[in-house]
Amino acid sequence: MVRIERIILIILLCVATSAMAPVAFAAALPAGTVIEKSNIDKIKNDTFDGHTIASLLTEKVEWQIRDWGLKITLDHAKPLPVESRLVEATKKYSGRAKFDPATKEVTGYVAGVPFPEISQPDPDAGYKIMWNFYYAPREGDILMNKYFSVAVVADKGVDQVSEWVYERFWAKGRLLADKPVVGDGSLLSMTYVLAQSPEDVKGLGTFSVRYDSTKLEDTWAYLRSARRARRLSSSAWMDPIGGTDILGDDLDVFNARPSWYKSIKLIEKRWVLAITDSRQDISSAGQHKAAARRGDPSAYPAIDIKNFPHWNPVQKWQPREVYVIEAIPPAEHPYSKRMIYVDVDVMRPYFAENYNKRGEFWKFVNCAFNPKISEGGQQTLTVANLDFIDFKARHATIAVLYENRVDPKGVTEDHWSLANLEKLSK
Repeated sequence: MVRIERIILIILLCVATSAMAPVAFAAALPAGTVIEKSNIDKIKNDTFDGHTIASLLTEKVEWQIRDWGLKITLDHAKPLPVESRLVEATKKYSGRAKFDPATKEVTGYVAGVPFPEISQPDPDAGYKIMWNFYYAPREGDILMNKYFSVAVVADKGVDQVSEWVYERFWAKGRLLADKPVVGDGSLLSMTYVLAQSPEDVKGLGTFSVRYDSTKLEDTWAYLRSARRARRLSSSAWMDPIGGTDILGDDLDVFNARPSWYKSIKLIEKRWVLAITDSRQDISSAGQHKAAARRGDPSAYPAIDIKNFPHWNPVQKWQPREVYVIEAIPPAEHPYSKRMIYVDVDVMRPYFAENYNKRGEFWKFVNCAFNPKISEGGQQTLTVANLDFIDFKARHATIAVLYENRVDPKGVTEDHWSLANLEKLSK
């Protein structure tokens, strides 16, 4: 009995001693804290805006911090603007949009968000989330990026720079016009992409017509050297864009009609860090061009161009709640799987993890955008820059957008035509 009593006494003493030992409490981190390789293990259990750092980092983002020098500066999340016209259009028209579980197609869309209520147990919730983004990306009725720069970045820094113009007209879901739909409803959008420099690509232009049906989009390319337009393959939406790390499907993170995908599943809801209030130090195309000609790193304010791997963003990241989407493309697509992180409130994808045919992590697409009031007074979410990182090739393409014009007055659908493509490409 004495021996048993001694054992009990020792156990009680150990418990009491451990209770008196100092306890390490998780800290609440302030805005401006930088998460980097040197401190990530120390602060993973600390919190920011009520979330642990560990819970805010996806596996692939954490991997970039540990292995690729990514540094994340924390910032408190600012409320994303609400567009009252979009709210009203959603109330008025969402009941008309019908989802077919067999074809994964949507019919009857007019304007607003087609599926404002997402139920996680719904087996088609993933498709409905991507349809919400497809139809209501918050880009405005007309988007005219009068200048954007594409920098291809390799181990030694900027490898090449090209300059482009991007212009898109939305024929459905219009919020500023008297009628939300242009024409008979068969057309969804029309898009120009026009090369401005260097000289070997200057004069290259594409014109794409996307229909609101299962029909694949029509795309034409104008070649200044040939002085004529030629029709491209219907698979252009998923083809590589020459000389870059970008697929047509990478634009805006996801650029496909959802029904073209074999499978789109909602995996979970969670919180992540994303760049939703982008700020750039150079505001005009003229300043950017001058800095780029001088070889000045200030030409690329959105990325850490001075330090290897030269493509990491240097902006602030905010906590956002997202849907995690697993998207399986068609067999002919270069990717075998895409994990896409879509904002719960505005249905906008922040980034995507893309896998090759062997199931290996291959490319990371990261979108930074900021709220903008359009020229027509519409609250929009405008892309500031897009990062397309190919970790297999140790290569990246950074698209930096300047002088965005949203809903410019006096521009109509007549601006977009195959006949006008030749004039604009000269």
